[in-house]
Amino acid sequence: MVPSRDVYRGEVVHLTTEDVRLPNGFEMTLEIVRHPGASAIAALDDAGAVILLHQYRHAAGGYLWEVPAGKLDAGEPPEVCAARELGEEAGVAAEELVRVGEIVTCPGFCDELIHLFVATKLRPVPPTPGEDEVIARIEHIPLADAMGMIDAGEIRDAKTIAALLHADRRVHRTQEPS
Repeated sequence: MVPSRDVYRGEVVHLTTEDVRLPNGFEMTLEIVRHPGASAIAALDDAGAVILLHQYRHAAGGYLWEVPAGKLDAGEPPEVCAARELGEEAGVAAEELVRVGEIVTCPGFCDELIHLFVATKLRPVPPTPGEDEVIARIEHIPLADAMGMIDAGEIRDAKTIAALLHADRRVHRTQEPS
């Protein structure tokens, strides 16, 4: 195990430095952001539309189109986080929640892993966003239109793009003749 030194420990991230030897023998000190992980959900309604949030993100300089997502609480399974975030942010619960993959967000300096889900058979529940969540709009957008938003650069959030790609693949896989 590589010894690590704490630089900063906050509510969301933990910054460490580590002295490492790379596989090619090069030695260096790395700054690594430790993150507890997250879940992101492409929620598809019965009409084939995906739920997108127009959410304010200060670090990104404004509003972004995103799928519901959130940070894992300590010891929380990704599926539980996904179900919680669907209700809190999008105001829906899913009868079916399928894990479809995961992404590593910024592997050059961060260990964050986002677990990706596709949710179906939705029913409404009261949304309960946190005080720190500014969601201007919750939209049901046809999946094909959401994919077009990616092509047009309107959706720039990586977890959203990855979740939508998985959802699109699942939808097209189930529509193919057997």
